[in-house]
Amino acid sequence: MPVLSIIACGMLEDELAHVLSEDREIKQLIVVENRNNFGFLRKLRSGNCTPHTVPLERVPMLLKTGFSPEFKTISKVLLPFSFLGKIYEKIESKAGNRINVVANLLRLGLHTDLELLKSEVYKNVREMATFSDGILIFYGTCGHVLGELEKDFVDIGCPLFFMKGKDGEIIEDCISAALGGNDAYAGAMLACRGKGTIYLTPMWASSWKTLEKESGSRDLNYRYLKNPRYCLAAKIETGLSYESDFHKNVQEFALTFGMKIIALKGSAEIAEQSYLAAKRNMFLNFKKHI
Repeated sequence: MPVLSIIACGMLEDELAHVLSEDREIKQLIVVENRNNFGFLRKLRSGNCTPHTVPLERVPMLLKTGFSPEFKTISKVLLPFSFLGKIYEKIESKAGNRINVVANLLRLGLHTDLELLKSEVYKNVREMATFSDGILIFYGTCGHVLGELEKDFVDIGCPLFFMKGKDGEIIEDCISAALGGNDAYAGAMLACRGKGTIYLTPMWASSWKTLEKESGSRDLNYRYLKNPRYCLAAKIETGLSYESDFHKNVQEFALTFGMKIIALKGSAEIAEQSYLAAKRNMFLNFKKHI
């Protein structure tokens, strides 16, 4: 069964939970265990999606077992009846022609140190390529530090897929993903020209306090944002409802920094299309090699 791995930005947690919860072709979903993904797991479970959680080093072993816990239980019951056991095994085998997904959500705030971000993503690509039939990079180019990934891993033996807009361009970052692509992002900035604007997705709005406190991020530095030229807080409505306090969080942010709130229409379309394209291309590549 083919394995699609996903290395994802913590700021795209909502979008990743959304596409995985909606995919009924996933046979086994494995989420790499770390202290950053409690919210992500909660969102998956709210969509009736219950993954296995294991440390990264144990993922290959879990993939090799191949059978769900339910299969192991039922197969023990059917073992004395070899005929029934074989029928069930065939059913399970046919169901296994779908897909395994391994999701590795990296921590928020890596973008505050672009070299660290690049190092973490590259390290995880190397590790996950050993058991994957394709890897979806659920990031943008992030200041262009991830712009050479495909070139740098051309000989790794595992195709890499990227979040792209309709024009085929890799998105710049999570804001570009939420707004519909790089052109849409550029259009939003042009519309706000002359007014310093901070763009807030639900995840950004719920995380700004933690990021400012833990990383001292220049993006969320109080003194930096108290500059009068920053006067707009752009609330991006993505259509996803995982963060119930989105409006409240945006209001608090705007009040803290003396900004006016404006609303921008966003969507999860780029996340959806990029995930489906990665699956489709992975299957095509997988079939060539079986």
